[in-house]
Amino acid sequence: MGSIWATGLTTGLALIVAIGAQNAFVLRQGIRREHVGAVVLICTASDVLLILLGTAGIGVLVDRFPVALIVLRWGGAAYLLWWAFRSFRSAARPSALAEVTPRSRGSVALTAVALTYLNPHVYLDTVVLLGSLANQYGPDARWVFAGGAVVGSILWFSALGFGARALARPLDNPRTWRIVDAVIGVIMLVIAASLVWG
Repeated sequence: MGSIWATGLTTGLALIVAIGAQNAFVLRQGIRREHVGAVVLICTASDVLLILLGTAGIGVLVDRFPVALIVLRWGGAAYLLWWAFRSFRSAARPSALAEVTPRSRGSVALTAVALTYLNPHVYLDTVVLLGSLANQYGPDARWVFAGGAVVGSILWFSALGFGARALARPLDNPRTWRIVDAVIGVIMLVIAASLVWG
């Protein structure tokens, strides 16, 4: 059972560590030290929910209703383009971290939810792929695999969000913040393009 758990952990980490819209947002909020706990909680809880749903067999439903992923793909691409525009606009008008207008907890939470659930790759990775891999094991062992994937998600988002907080002080100058916003904007554009043409 230990090897199954470790396989779940490493597979979950391999899928989640790639820099995507959600990870870029968690990193940005960590650097800004703005509602980091709420963002980490939302992203982790969402991952856990989707992994457990996939392990329970919901991935079959996603496979049978591909139109849902099409709607999510276009909605997600539109949202990512809007986020890229905001990032490039911020990069064009850089300011020190202390001068960045703080956002409300509700606004930050809504963005975290949108970047999570409007991305069809989240469903493909967690519900379909991890769910399919988990269900290759027996009825009990599949939950051990899912447990490993869940721990991987908790470790990753906690390290990314709270680890980035340590970077807030060294990155607190307009030039560095301009680079951070520009890189995030590029990431959002690339992901949006991959949703549309992938």
